[in-house]
Amino acid sequence: MLPGTAYAEGWGDKGAHGDSKEEGDLAGDTASARVEVEVTTSGGTEGGGSGRLTPVGDWSPPACWYAPKWTAEEAAQTRLDGMVDLSPQHDADNAESMKDKYIDGKHGAFNVEKNGKGYWWGAYKNPARLDDSASMECTEMPFWVDNGDDPPADIQNVITPEILAQLAYEEIRIPEGTATLQPADDRLVVNLATWVSLDDATFHPVSATASVDALGISATTTARPVSVRIDPGTDDAVTHPDSGECTLGDGGIGQKRPPGAEGTPPCGVTYLRSSEATGPYPFQATVTWEVSWTGTNNPDPTDLPSGTFGTPQEVTVKEVQSVVR
Repeated sequence: MLPGTAYAEGWGDKGAHGDSKEEGDLAGDTASARVEVEVTTSGGTEGGGSGRLTPVGDWSPPACWYAPKWTAEEAAQTRLDGMVDLSPQHDADNAESMKDKYIDGKHGAFNVEKNGKGYWWGAYKNPARLDDSASMECTEMPFWVDNGDDPPADIQNVITPEILAQLAYEEIRIPEGTATLQPADDRLVVNLATWVSLDDATFHPVSATASVDALGISATTTARPVSVRIDPGTDDAVTHPDSGECTLGDGGIGQKRPPGAEGTPPCGVTYLRSSEATGPYPFQATVTWEVSWTGTNNPDPTDLPSGTFGTPQEVTVKEVQSVVR
């Protein structure tokens, strides 16, 4: 298992060295029902840090969902992690209903006679949205699904390749590279155009894969950089082009300043006032990433909402004094 594997609440506790311990694991070859999100990148971010994409608009991955959680034997040993309450003093009708569903079934308590032929499905909460009230909306009690059968059609948010793709979206890590400025960020001068570029050695496609081994389904979500928006950090500046949007070209975004070049850069900024009075300006180049996914029964890339990511950097702008004789 690669570093970066993430677990939702109830998936197991991940240790410092990447191993996990499942509550209710049994000895032998009992299949694991957990859902895994494994992060892979096309380059690696060692030493450079990484961050999450911010989706454009109000879209977000699901706050909760249903997926395989227990084998029949695991359910019998743990009573579905204590969720089956047969105490009639609390609710006699509910206790009787649970007894009928989980204890007195024709295949033995918790379907133990069907162990290996299906799973008890339960609710998972998105670990990134535990404080969101939406994570409490998956309130269905655990339900049994035979191998090869579809979950009940009336239950919403059961795990699918599309939902896996949305969960993988959250696990994509963007390299925290900074833009190259020419002149350098501590040598900028008023009214002198600054060339801005981001090279493809840092800003390359990155991806994450989510899978449910118990169901044999997976999805890979890939983000590709397409443009950068320049924010000079002050209104006393002009961006190039005027829109402040620089598109991806051969070799990256923008262009490094050729020796002896003058005039307006294809991607850059001209500061109109020094930063002496205010302190360094918070310059930021925010990259927009187009996102798509492929997966089980979905071989052609399908769009997901674009995402943005930018790392701020301070720039010092000086004013060159001239002497008139």
